[in-house]
Amino acid sequence: MTDWQPYTERAREWFESLRDRICAEFEAIEREAGSDARFEYIPWNRDTDDESEGGGGVRGQMKGKVFEKVGVNVSTVHGDFAPGFAGTINGASEENPGFTATGISLVAHMANPHVPAVHMNTRFITTSKAWFGGGADLNPPIPYEEDTEEFHAAFRAACAAHNPTYYERFKKWADDYFFIPHRNVARGVGGIFYDHLECADETAWERNFAFTKDVGEAFLASFPKIARRRMGMEFTPEDKQQQLEWRGRYVEFNLVYDRGTLFGLKTGGNIDAILMSLPPEVKWS
Repeated sequence: MTDWQPYTERAREWFESLRDRICAEFEAIEREAGSDARFEYIPWNRDTDDESEGGGGVRGQMKGKVFEKVGVNVSTVHGDFAPGFAGTINGASEENPGFTATGISLVAHMANPHVPAVHMNTRFITTSKAWFGGGADLNPPIPYEEDTEEFHAAFRAACAAHNPTYYERFKKWADDYFFIPHRNVARGVGGIFYDHLECADETAWERNFAFTKDVGEAFLASFPKIARRRMGMEFTPEDKQQQLEWRGRYVEFNLVYDRGTLFGLKTGGNIDAILMSLPPEVKWS
């Protein structure tokens, strides 16, 4: 049986390096807008009385002129899934509830309603199995076809470099997953989503890790360009109202359907980090 601990550490190190580059790019955008906003980094440790469980991470958050609220979190935790929850996780069971997980999670809510909100995460999880998951999706209150195409093109290219079937499969997975059934609407204009990209051995791990890294690179290559394109646009009170009402749909999805939110709450994660996806201001009409 493969000892996945060194691989977990490699994944963690890369997620942290991606976080650092994303945060630097977002701070640079704030500088360009005349803002001196910077990320605040808040370390946290998993709250547990069991010595066999633990881990933690760093929650990075910034509130600025362009980024009304953005969080970039990296966490690495281990332990046992709670009874009743273990059976819902790939490779875990009530008899074998142990896990390790490391990942990066990002959500940005923008001040200007012409700039889309965005979500991205990638992760590596081990139970009796080991796998990667993640993706990114664009969430514009006011959609622009140019932005949607540029975002999708970046991920289409990342997928094509690894498997010709990935983009269509993972795009459909995102379309199906980021959907609000009780509203019968999509959360945004999509992206890609993948999970349970299993690693049967070290060769498969290297292959899936390379793809996961390219997903992170695709996000970094595409979203800052879109933010810069739209951040200086004029907007009306009606535009802002549209953004605030759209955010309500985002909140509904994340609190009712999002598996990542549930995973964090069920594994003793940092509450502020888990709920950093929620926007600072929202309205329901």
